[in-house]
Amino acid sequence: MQELAVDKEGFLRDLADWSPEAARQLAAQDGITLTPAHWELIDFVRDFHQRYNLAPGNRALVQLARHRLGPDKGNSIYLMKLFTGKPAKVLARIAGLPKPDNCD
Repeated sequence: MQELAVDKEGFLRDLADWSPEAARQLAAQDGITLTPAHWELIDFVRDFHQRYNLAPGNRALVQLARHRLGPDKGNSIYLMKLFTGKPAKVLARIAGLPKPDNCD
């Protein structure tokens, strides 16, 4: 297992270091075991970042997930169950993206 270079908040210093194994390591730091439901959102935000060079904040994440994945998955409660605390921030970190704007 490779040691990941992260900043003080656990975000990758070099986004090119991301891999599925890196995602599993980053998720484990939050006590999260990645399931297909997690990967669906990880793939979604990575695709969004690749297209727009942005990591969506909480409000945008909910709206985008609702539009792309449907109302059952595009809501705050669902996202918080998967990515504890601040879902957009935790999801971006695990997905190897920069910290979303407006996330503390």
